Amino acid sequence: MEIVLSILLYAGVGFLAQMIDGALGMAYGVSSNSFLLSVGVSPKVASACVHLAETFTTGVSGISHWKLGNVDKELFKKLIIPGVLGAVVGAYILTQIDGNVIKPWISAYLLIMGIVILVKAIRYDGEHKEVTTHISIMGLIGGFFDAIGGGGWGPIVTTTLVARGKHPRFAIGSVNSSEFFVTFSQSVVFLFTLSSELLANWTIIVGLLLGGVIAAPLAAHLTRKLPVRLLMGMVGVLIIGLSVRTILISLGVL
Repeated sequence: MEIVLSILLYAGVGFLAQMIDGALGMAYGVSSNSFLLSVGVSPKVASACVHLAETFTTGVSGISHWKLGNVDKELFKKLIIPGVLGAVVGAYILTQIDGNVIKPWISAYLLIMGIVILVKAIRYDGEHKEVTTHISIMGLIGGFFDAIGGGGWGPIVTTTLVARGKHPRFAIGSVNSSEFFVTFSQSVVFLFTLSSELLANWTIIVGLLLGGVIAAPLAAHLTRKLPVRLLMGMVGVLIIGLSVRTILISLGVL
């Protein structure tokens, strides 16, 4: 009975995290990883559990976004390879160091991006532009920090794309779809380096997986229906809130 309740608890966390991630293009890892850390799971095990579960949720989410026409195919292709390379390096380094050390610096960057997006949402006039420069660098950095921080692919890549003028629907859909490959590559590294720890925490993985898979198609539909200005505003507020919280925790305020 205790095992069932544990799985249901983590399924609830996974469902809420995936609804946020699938609709806003970010925060599955950040949300679920923050919860795991708060209940005493170590940073590397938390990141490994989240990404193993996320391999399945991002697969379902990516297919859903693809079917609904939310994916910019060129952007999708440009993100995959650098994202995977960054993820593999980051996952390996995380097994050797404490990823919490660099979280405040990531959060400071994201806080600025969140403010930029909010300003753009307020000034939104229906105009969007194609983002074609520095995509590979963005993918490399996003994949690296996603592994190190237990989440960050969506917050870094989606936030930067939207801040630079990419339509939120296509930024979210493309980033969510490419995330499967980034997450899968990290999971392979974690399986080889942390297999015993992952086996001991299998209820976390199963729960997060079940909740996320159920939520993924629903969240993809939500992305398609939400007005652009509202979507941009929600992305901005979410990023600012999560970034401020991480910075305050790092400073010992919370």
